[in-house]
Amino acid sequence: MQKLTFTEPIYTYHIDFVGHVNNIIYVQWLENARVKLIEAMDLSISALSQTDNILPIITETLIQYKKPFFLGDTVQVEVWVSEMFNVSANFKFRFLNGKNELCCTAQQKVLFIDSDTQKPSRKIVKFRENFEKFLISDPE
Repeated sequence: MQKLTFTEPIYTYHIDFVGHVNNIIYVQWLENARVKLIEAMDLSISALSQTDNILPIITETLIQYKKPFFLGDTVQVEVWVSEMFNVSANFKFRFLNGKNELCCTAQQKVLFIDSDTQKPSRKIVKFRENFEKFLISDPE
């Protein structure tokens, strides 16, 4: 069990009028992290949708901002699967600055649906082992 860790850049267009990274950028970082994690699982979004008719959709996003990021900061992103079910999974995220300070935590619930019926699909279960490589259950 492991986390995927990578760095995201901060560009000038990420900065809002207050002088720190705009809140919507965190949602973009979550999207990047989910895609990178699925690729690290030896899967691809396009293959899942085209070959297996599986589409991941976000049903819930929770972001807790603890400390802002500014231009010149580095953003270390950590992502992992905290729970895996028959038709859904929960992803967790941490964002740390260059001083290794925790600036943000987030979680997302992902529902896997059949692209034809648009209903929850148990087809994702065949990829359980891929997800389990990055499954770190919460101690609670």
